[in-house]
Amino acid sequence: MSVEYYRQPDFVVCCFDFLIPGLNALIPLFCQHFKLHALVVIVTVMNQKIWNEFRPLSSEIDWCESNYAILSNVAEFWNTVSNLFFFVIPPILICLFRQYSCQIGPGVNLVWILLMVVGIGSAIFHCTLSFVGQMLDELAILWVCSAAVAIWLPSRYICKYIVRWKFQSFILFFTTLASIAAFIEPRLNQFFLFSFGVPALGFLAQELRTCTCPRVYTVGMKAAAWWTIGFLCWCSDRFFCHIWRDVIRFPYLHSAWHVLVCIGSYMACVCYAYFFAVYEAPEQAPALKFWPHDSHTWFGIPYVTLKMVRSKPVKLM
Repeated sequence: MSVEYYRQPDFVVCCFDFLIPGLNALIPLFCQHFKLHALVVIVTVMNQKIWNEFRPLSSEIDWCESNYAILSNVAEFWNTVSNLFFFVIPPILICLFRQYSCQIGPGVNLVWILLMVVGIGSAIFHCTLSFVGQMLDELAILWVCSAAVAIWLPSRYICKYIVRWKFQSFILFFTTLASIAAFIEPRLNQFFLFSFGVPALGFLAQELRTCTCPRVYTVGMKAAAWWTIGFLCWCSDRFFCHIWRDVIRFPYLHSAWHVLVCIGSYMACVCYAYFFAVYEAPEQAPALKFWPHDSHTWFGIPYVTLKMVRSKPVKLM
């Protein structure tokens, strides 16, 4: 971000300048009133630092789009509004996967909800460029990756001596510890994301090699293509900002990353849901269809349907 594009977010900063001194005075008084004397010193020392993390521009990360160029209260306008896809596609998938949720398990809905949380976290971060917004953005991605692994990893990839609920409990415990560690040292979050992201990509690649369903293979390859293009956009915006902003005058590749990674992620999740059903409930004949019309394989939204439905569903997740 060049200095000439910067404009101070007067309203937001004034709100913080008004609220923080008052909170700094009220919190110790609250502790003293309830005889929490041991907390007074800790709160007095830490509360100023904690509230500073909520301030706009408190994050060390700043993307290529000029700050406060369109709205005085939104740091990166296009990087914020480009998260719209995270609020449109997951609700549709919740409706399309209603049969899957009843027959296989409701855990599928958790993934779609967490995808919306990713959109919320990303919008907050790019709207404020605050450290807390950055953590919400990064940790939401970590949680959606861990949820997908915990829910859809087929039993054949899990040690036979470990039941699924224990495996899921371990993933929950690890993700919780990783989230706490990321707040203490934010750079650790990149390692944790790779610890889930790389195995998830490897699993998708492995299954696509042996997949006999042309529709699933096509959707999986599209997901990989959108991810790849999105990653290139992310890298270009991050490392070649001066070219895109000063020469090409198009500093919006991070916005394209949001759109592409959303499309690629939901397509990959649909493939994971299909492979899980194939391994865990093959008798229900899972198949891939598209909405709004099954012939719209290029522009429709894919989802998993079950040709054989149990009268008494057995939850597999």
